[in-house]
Amino acid sequence: MEQKSLAVTTKRLFTNRDLFNLFMPLIIEQGLEYLVGLADSIMVAYAGESAVSGVSLVDFVMALLISLFAALATGGAVIAGQYMGRKQMEESREAANQLVWFAGTVSIIIMVIIYLIKPLILNGLFGQITDEVRKDANTYLMITAISIPFLALYNAGAAIFRTMGNSKLPMQIMLVMNIAHAAGNAILIYGFHFGVAGVAIPTLISRIAAAVIILTLALNKKQPLYMKKSLKHKFNWSMIKKILGIGVPYGLENGLFYLGRIIVLSLVATFGTAAIAANAVSGTIVMFEVLPGMAIGLGLTAVISRCVGAGDYEQAKYYTKKVMGIVYVANVVSCALVLAILPNILNIYGLSENATSLTIKIVWWHAAFEVIIWPLAYTLPVTFRASGDAKFPMIVGILSMFFCRIALAYLMGIYFNMGVFGTWVAMFIDWIVKAIIFVHRYISGKWTEFHSI
Repeated sequence: MEQKSLAVTTKRLFTNRDLFNLFMPLIIEQGLEYLVGLADSIMVAYAGESAVSGVSLVDFVMALLISLFAALATGGAVIAGQYMGRKQMEESREAANQLVWFAGTVSIIIMVIIYLIKPLILNGLFGQITDEVRKDANTYLMITAISIPFLALYNAGAAIFRTMGNSKLPMQIMLVMNIAHAAGNAILIYGFHFGVAGVAIPTLISRIAAAVIILTLALNKKQPLYMKKSLKHKFNWSMIKKILGIGVPYGLENGLFYLGRIIVLSLVATFGTAAIAANAVSGTIVMFEVLPGMAIGLGLTAVISRCVGAGDYEQAKYYTKKVMGIVYVANVVSCALVLAILPNILNIYGLSENATSLTIKIVWWHAAFEVIIWPLAYTLPVTFRASGDAKFPMIVGILSMFFCRIALAYLMGIYFNMGVFGTWVAMFIDWIVKAIIFVHRYISGKWTEFHSI
């Protein structure tokens, strides 16, 4: 354990103001993303039901890719952050550079593969869809697939700034891009009646602009972390291996999570129209309940990786507990706000009486479990990944998904005749199981024995 032998700092690495400046922009950025997504879905509806279906199907594929790029960016942020904690700034910059180049290269390969297997995606993955939906999905996919490399590059660039403790800049970029995106959608859909293309074009332009802006700003040598201004690049496979040591397990966990969602959604589809509508609307609403916790988790990666890099596990434990407390408070606030305006939200959707009562039941139960269990199941494993212990949460996440979220969804939904609510109960049990395992892992201290650098 040579890393533990490093001198333990007496001064706190992050002040309360540092934490506020790191977490608040992340919460605002994530909130904007969800709000723009909500506005998008409302505007797409103007282009017709086939447009809504086509866009939502392709967006599911894009959400999977975004989660994979976010996992890769997390790997880069952990390695760069640990080197920063050790005051090895040259190595930290090298990690940042390798992250950007590797993410860009891999994403271009993924983009080419997406175009090559487009017929398989439209006909195989999406199953039995109408010709009109297939046509709209094809149009949307053809345009937005170009944005895949830019999505990856933006994620990598944002990770660099968050590692430095600057989450304000990515937030400002996303604020401007989201406003431009929404305005572009409105003009092309309502003004020029472009249909699906009116949604796809602003999406592509905003992603290109966001990537270009953040990478340009990352070239500034006045920052602790910056990119080298050169088109010549030599891959440092030793460094990339360290990044992938965090990114691959997290990416696998995210990817299989989406697979689990597809399986559960196929089960929900058998419960009827009201159940499908309630599940979809509840899924949208509860994202605003978990939003602060998810955003703060992104910032916690930077905090813990710096502590671990400095060899100061006492501070890593201190900030884990402190940030867990912040997440608990944030979750209580977000859940209270969502529940307070829930009747107004449901009025906008105009669901049937059955779907409305189901949605209310799901959202309230979700809030109850979230304020008690969610941080232990989702915030705590951030500490493990940031310390280099990425495989453990991956294994727990995958096993828990198959044996709790999927298996119990069928058991609760069908055998116990709980319908769509049973699939949500299965998810709550999944949280409880993960929370128990992760708390035990944290207390045991096993996570302090893993080193990424």
